[in-house]
Amino acid sequence: MGRIMAIDYGRKRCGVAVTDALRISANSLPVVRSCDLLQFVVDYCNKETVDRILIGRPLTMRGELSESNRFISPFLGRLKKALPDMTIEEVDERFTSSQAHKDMIAAGFKKSDRQRKGLADEMSAVLILTAWLETH
Repeated sequence: MGRIMAIDYGRKRCGVAVTDALRISANSLPVVRSCDLLQFVVDYCNKETVDRILIGRPLTMRGELSESNRFISPFLGRLKKALPDMTIEEVDERFTSSQAHKDMIAAGFKKSDRQRKGLADEMSAVLILTAWLETH
C-alpha cells in the first residue's frame, strides 16, 4: 500500500503532506516554492511509493471555482503529464487556511510563529489530507 500525498497549492508556496506507509496519519513535508513543486513531487514519487495525489481546489461559497484556480489548473496539467499513471484527485479545500490559523491559535502558537511564511500552508495540506482520510 502506497502513501497518499496532499498539496495545498499557492501562488508562491505550496504545502505538502503525506500519509505514513499504513495511511494512518498525515504528516507535513517542508513547504515548497510553487516553481519547484512539480520536480519535488516527481522526485518524491520516485523515492516513495505514492498511490494517489490530492490537490486542493478552492471553491467559493456557492461551490464555484475561485479565482486562484487559474494558477492551479496549469500545474495540474503539468502534473498529469509528468505522472500519467498516478491517480490525481481534486478535493474541496474551502476553509483550510482559516482552519489552519484557528488551529495555530488553539495550539498556543505565538503570533511570530503564526506569521512564519509557510506554516499555514503546511497545516492546510495536513488538513486536506486528514479530511480525505476521515471520509475514506
